[in-house]
Amino acid sequence: VQLQAFGGGLVQPGGSLRLSCAAPGFTFSSYSMGWFRQTPGKEREFVAAINWNAFSTYYADSVKGRFTISRDNAKNTVYLQMNSLKSEDTAVYYCAANPRRWGIASGTAPYDYWGQGTQVTVSS
Repeated sequence: VQLQAFGGGLVQPGGSLRLSCAAPGFTFSSYSMGWFRQTPGKEREFVAAINWNAFSTYYADSVKGRFTISRDNAKNTVYLQMNSLKSEDTAVYYCAANPRRWGIASGTAPYDYWGQGTQVTVSS
């Protein structure tokens, strides 16, 4: 299983980015999906998660109200819309797949598959 995350880049504080994570050839609707982020020297941090049919979502307090996770099962893709970006959002962002499709997990352990990461830099 390969997850391909893309859409990162350099953005000014207050700006927006949309990350995408594609899972070609993958039974995407069998998985709940999550986004995590990591900065050098720190543990991977939960950002957002969504269950298989998008009925349930969950966010870290640090991004609530600014980030929105969504998915399109027909396109095998999960998205992370990031608005009102702050310098502290700078990190490598990873998407991940959890085979417990009804679950919303904020820890890394339930996720079996991970994308390669995409860099987001928020700086003026």
